[in-house]
Amino acid sequence: MDITIHTTALPHDDPEASVAFYRDVLGFEVRSDVGKGTMRWITVGPPNQPGTSILLAPPAVDPGITEDERRTIREMMAKGTYGWILLATPTLDETFEKVQARDVEVVQEPTEQPYGIRDCAFRDPAGNLVRIQELR
Repeated sequence: MDITIHTTALPHDDPEASVAFYRDVLGFEVRSDVGKGTMRWITVGPPNQPGTSILLAPPAVDPGITEDERRTIREMMAKGTYGWILLATPTLDETFEKVQARDVEVVQEPTEQPYGIRDCAFRDPAGNLVRIQELR
């Protein structure tokens, strides 16, 4: 089997703030932006990886989701426990300094983890946890 990761999804509740974070803070390119207002599906990704993307999507829009489930999703997003992604860089300290300088919520400064990796963490505007691991 020859399978690759093409796209993963994260929720957003403010498309402009999400675009600003992924484009202006992380340096990703916007590949598509479909829809209007808060009902926008935005695809972003690293310029040097055209085959891998993140879809920033409005949460809980599936018609099969109940109102209780929508409320739970909104609550989890507000707490920052709904969506997360793991990214990697060979220059963790430099990346951390650049991201931190953009006035984003820092969850964890670069730290050597007991399980053998060194990483840091931020929250994007929707509350999603963005962990950045150091490539070694």
